[in-house]
Amino acid sequence: MYKVFVNDKPLFLTNQISKETDFQLFLLDSIDVEQLIVKMFQNKIKKACLYHPDESLIMKTLKAKIAVNKAGGGLVYNKNREVLFIFRNGKWDLPKGGSQKGELIEDAATREVEEETGVNGLKIIEKLQKTYHVFKRNGKYKLKITHWFEMETDFEGTPIGQIEEGIEKVAWLNPEQIKEALKNSYENIKLLFEEEND
Repeated sequence: MYKVFVNDKPLFLTNQISKETDFQLFLLDSIDVEQLIVKMFQNKIKKACLYHPDESLIMKTLKAKIAVNKAGGGLVYNKNREVLFIFRNGKWDLPKGGSQKGELIEDAATREVEEETGVNGLKIIEKLQKTYHVFKRNGKYKLKITHWFEMETDFEGTPIGQIEEGIEKVAWLNPEQIKEALKNSYENIKLLFEEEND
């Protein structure tokens, strides 16, 4: 099963139908994905399931119906085991950004963290999960697939937010501060911390 966020509302891609649910269920093969997304952005649909019988084809089927934007991001720890957060558009987020043509996703992730925060000396420790969300740019809806990596750094300078990306603040947050920040963050960012705590 995949969880895609549309305006922070869940859209589940599944090959199972559960009877008791408050989700609206649609058939992935026949749904007009754009219309569904518009309704979710307008708050007419709060949560939905897209059903497809073959789990191995679910994401491929969705990608055929909506443009895809591939991104890389970092869950970055410093020597004190604090996590690097950025503050933009009124919410706490993790640094991430789109990959360039021909660029390895790992390289895109470290480049984006560096560009958005000024933090360097990054070392990838492990690949984390991918997150999925839909956004609108130039009047078109796109599915952003972000590949996340756990990273470490012994960077000791002051992180600086990339102004042209609208980053107002960059901060190293300890576990208590992270709990607070996640109350004002995105659902797909919260997923990464659920995974961390498992």
